[in-house]
Amino acid sequence: MKTNLALGARIGAGYFGAVHLATDPVHDQVAVKVIRQDPQETAAAWTSRKANLLAEGQRLRQAEHENVVRVHYIAEADTDDAIFLVMEYCTGGSLQTDYETGPLLLDEIRKIATDVTLGLRALHARGFLHRDIKPGNLLKDARGAIKLGDFGLVTDNLIWGYGSQQGYLDHVAFEVWRGDGTSVRSDIWALGMSLYRLIHGERWCEKSPAPRDLIRQGGFARSLAWLPHVPNEWRRLLRAMMHDDPQSRVQSTDALLAAIAKLPSPPNWKCKVSANRIQWRRQSKGRRITVTLNQLSARKFEWLAVSKSIGKGRSRTLGRSNGQISKSQALRELEAFLAPRS
Repeated sequence: MKTNLALGARIGAGYFGAVHLATDPVHDQVAVKVIRQDPQETAAAWTSRKANLLAEGQRLRQAEHENVVRVHYIAEADTDDAIFLVMEYCTGGSLQTDYETGPLLLDEIRKIATDVTLGLRALHARGFLHRDIKPGNLLKDARGAIKLGDFGLVTDNLIWGYGSQQGYLDHVAFEVWRGDGTSVRSDIWALGMSLYRLIHGERWCEKSPAPRDLIRQGGFARSLAWLPHVPNEWRRLLRAMMHDDPQSRVQSTDALLAAIAKLPSPPNWKCKVSANRIQWRRQSKGRRITVTLNQLSARKFEWLAVSKSIGKGRSRTLGRSNGQISKSQALRELEAFLAPRS
């Protein structure tokens, strides 16, 4: 199949090729992944790879779901050195930007987790594995729905060559590092890692060693550092999604949806992480509550919680550290302060 696409600006890039905004005669504005012949690739090798990609692209069209980026069609370029994977264009971009500017509100995380799990359930039901779940492959459409993108092209045979791409190896489950291959449960592991990152944001996550250096050693989920406003129930679910043993992990998307539905709705703290400060804000009963954790030195921290009237009224101190304290003590005290009140 040939096509007459009008390719526009490049809007992304990945292992398989650049992604361009384009205009299609039938579907109007679309996103097009342009997969090209490698300069070192022989004509025979490209012909074989192209045939496989064209066949897989046709299969991807079966994966229609409101939480999966729709594949319209796949076509050969007129020059025969590239193929075009023509997809739905998601105007809201990817959650990579949200990760970089995060942390996100827990209410937002609950919606993201539900949307992505519904999309993943549809893929698994059709015999697909995603194999590359990460914030950059979670896309927002014009209605705010979250959709799984960039699915179906990665195979177990490609994983380690593909793994040189930024961020991918940080989402590879323990058993895959051991050579056991991917599965439904390795997709669930990668979703757990994605949710952890979106809950905490890039600044917090970068304070810990790169996950790829820790996951293969085992026990990664138990070593995660948590922002103190994240409730224990949320932590337990993410650890269960990232358990080293696939048999002890959340077993299916149905089980995951049930677990997400049971998560408590804690106070919706808006959190901002900077180099030497973490701040939480929320409004309650006409007042704005601000909690600030300051790092004074490598080992000295202090925190303060104040309440200010949105209109007229005095400010009140709601809590504070007893002078300068250790980081671990500060986090323990803030966990208690930020937790939901019964």
